[in-house]
Amino acid sequence: MATGDNILEAVTADTVATEAKRAAKYSLPLGTPCPNCKTTLAGAWCYNCGQRGEEYHRSIWKLTWEAVEGLIDLDGRIWQTFPRLILRPGKLTRDYLDGHRAVQVPPFWIFLIVLLMVFFAGSLDIAKNKQQFKLATPNSPEAAKVLTPEMRKSLDVQIGDTQTSSWLKQRLIYSLDHQDAFFAAMTGWGQRFAVLMLPIAALMLSVLFLFKKGIYVFDHLIFSMHSLSFQGVLLTAVFLLGMVVDWSPMLLLLSPVHLFMHMRGAYRISTIGTLIRMFLLFIGSSVAF
Repeated sequence: MATGDNILEAVTADTVATEAKRAAKYSLPLGTPCPNCKTTLAGAWCYNCGQRGEEYHRSIWKLTWEAVEGLIDLDGRIWQTFPRLILRPGKLTRDYLDGHRAVQVPPFWIFLIVLLMVFFAGSLDIAKNKQQFKLATPNSPEAAKVLTPEMRKSLDVQIGDTQTSSWLKQRLIYSLDHQDAFFAAMTGWGQRFAVLMLPIAALMLSVLFLFKKGIYVFDHLIFSMHSLSFQGVLLTAVFLLGMVVDWSPMLLLLSPVHLFMHMRGAYRISTIGTLIRMFLLFIGSSVAF
């Protein structure tokens, strides 16, 4: 039976072999001065400064393929991690917390990769996603199709003549006149909020598991990274499928199902305990948003 040390040694050996193979393929000739410190190269790496003695003057296509190849390879761990993130999230997080980490992509790497996927998919032509966003004044023809008399009356009451309402009116008018800037700002804040959700989620989980022994803030951070990463994968799928079908938002119904499986498996708690914490987490997330 393979132990954690055996797996770590195998992964390390595979990583070294991959790097050595790539270095040998594009290495500068032996005896060439190191580009960094001018020390005479005696191998694929400079023994003085440690920089790889590699020739980078090659076609953009080769460089691009190497970047893709490096991402696809990633020690082979990416192909083991993402399927487990989707299908067995509780086991993935539990394994990481128990120390079985050599065969996984680090949680924060996953989170960053998924974050890029989300904003790439979301930046595609909104029209192709079958979503049309436009700000409209309450008296515009567009708003007339949506607002009922009761809704319009309620809106008039909520936006009165108080100082706060005056401040809000000014911003709304500016947003109506500068809609491109408004949506650009929303995108920017969306990116900040995505990163900010990590400590917020960890803090809320810390409160929800305050009286459960053997669980630490680190555990909640790892759980949050894995959980938010899946939500990002799901959102990416919604964006991309939205380009060809109308029912893609229905995929969001998988979110609570996945969260239930993830939380119950990672924290090893009962069904009732999981459902209660999910409900409280939903309330807390809504307030944070």
